[in-house]
Amino acid sequence: MTDIETRCGYVALIGAPNAGKSTLINRLVGAKVSIVSPKVQTTRRRVLGVAMQGAAQIVFVDTPGIFAPKRRLDRAMVAAAWGGTEEADRIVLLVDATKKKIDQDTFAIIAGLKKTGRKALCAINKIDAVQRDKLLALAAELSALFDFERVFMISAESGDGVDDLMAEVAGSLPKGPHLFPEDQLTDLPMRMLAAEVTREHLFRQLHEEVPYALTVETDAWEEFKDGSAKVTQTIYLARDNHKAIVIGKGGSRIKQVREAAQHELQEMMGRQVHLFLFVKVRENWQEDPERYREMGLDFES
Repeated sequence: MTDIETRCGYVALIGAPNAGKSTLINRLVGAKVSIVSPKVQTTRRRVLGVAMQGAAQIVFVDTPGIFAPKRRLDRAMVAAAWGGTEEADRIVLLVDATKKKIDQDTFAIIAGLKKTGRKALCAINKIDAVQRDKLLALAAELSALFDFERVFMISAESGDGVDDLMAEVAGSLPKGPHLFPEDQLTDLPMRMLAAEVTREHLFRQLHEEVPYALTVETDAWEEFKDGSAKVTQTIYLARDNHKAIVIGKGGSRIKQVREAAQHELQEMMGRQVHLFLFVKVRENWQEDPERYREMGLDFES
């Protein structure tokens, strides 16, 4: 009897902000490992999601959206995104089919791929919201811009076409042993994932500039004998006048965020979670190297 030949490798998902990378990686992995929000630029760190396809272990790198950076945090996020492609065995460019035309960020990413000389797959996402003739025209336009190995039509939301993309990626990975236990879904520690869950629910509640001027850190994690856990987190804001917005009238908004995040954590962990949130103003947190280390970003990018 011969041993089954295993494969393992890294696959980088890149694309413009809000192309659907986090939704796709959560579907590929089969569980939530990356923050999902209708707002752009929500993924700040490189997230590793681990998926099994037969004897192949695929380590997906969900990168921050690539866009024209204006602030230090923007530069660090974009540097993390391109850094995710350097060690990857395969690269998948995700493109939002619902945009009226190919946006400048996607043009810039394609130009960046040409500079690196790397090959890439293209996945046109959100196909369930666009007519077939428009999809074919978009695929032809993208293929004229870059010599993609293959172009896939997918819906990360519904799962359409995702299996074909998964099969293509899995079959081409290097032969070798698996890097993670088969039941491990991400490299993010649970306390970081918990902070990301709270940040996502803040993003869903808030509008305009506030989400990008906040970060969440898990300060303490206490396990109890009955299997429950007490999780204490701090929401750091860049401006004092944002505090009232985040807390809400009579504490209503922060209560909604806490309840939603606590419920999601309980669903993820399969046990009771007691979540405590504190709000603090740290006006210069976006210029604090320690905060960047906490997010897994390079302060000097």
